[in-house]
Amino acid sequence: MGRIFTRTAREAGIEVVVLDLARSIEAFPPPEGVEAIACDASDEAQVAAAFDAIAAGGARLDALVNFVGFTNEPKPIEAMALAEWNEIIAGSLTSAFLLSRAAIPLLRASGKGAMIHVSSTFGVWVPQSGFGPYAVAKAGIINLVRVLATECGPDIRVNGLAPGITQTAFLDGGTGRPAKQTKTNTDMVATMTAAKRIAQPEDMLGALFFLIGPGSEYVTSQTLHVNGGLWS
Repeated sequence: MGRIFTRTAREAGIEVVVLDLARSIEAFPPPEGVEAIACDASDEAQVAAAFDAIAAGGARLDALVNFVGFTNEPKPIEAMALAEWNEIIAGSLTSAFLLSRAAIPLLRASGKGAMIHVSSTFGVWVPQSGFGPYAVAKAGIINLVRVLATECGPDIRVNGLAPGITQTAFLDGGTGRPAKQTKTNTDMVATMTAAKRIAQPEDMLGALFFLIGPGSEYVTSQTLHVNGGLWS
């Protein structure tokens, strides 16, 4: 999802800086003209260094779009080690805090900044067992959006996007989780939606560009659900 957003933004003439794991940048180099900075978003020092580099570049930061998040093999809470819980919370929620904190001064300096954090349908609906920390983290993202919108307004608008099941590398563990073996039954999920299909990454572009664009200047503290009518 992040890759297609980056490519589309660049094709539209938007200057883009990508923060990603070094192995993901190596496996999926960004489009020509896009700067890539190796950064583990759950690491405080790496996030600080990445935003220092952005600030040193002298360009204005108008928007932060955060796609970070992952889960491991499904496991019930009663069988989960604390380290497993902490890893997913750090990667899917603490990372959003660190990115937001680092971005706020740069976004505020731009005059009218925008921030989007990508949550998930799992943040409000848990149809499968075994994804406890991921669901908790994505629910936390939705409330973090509200907190940030309250604290950062009126200079910065903060919103969320909660995709339904989307056909991305995440279904197979994400670019940073190559060993993940669990496959998602996408046909089953498709029957649960009004659209009768799962989402493609392109289905998220309209919402993302709306939330960072001038047409949403009075929209903040909201999480937009793009799930094909999953609850219809």
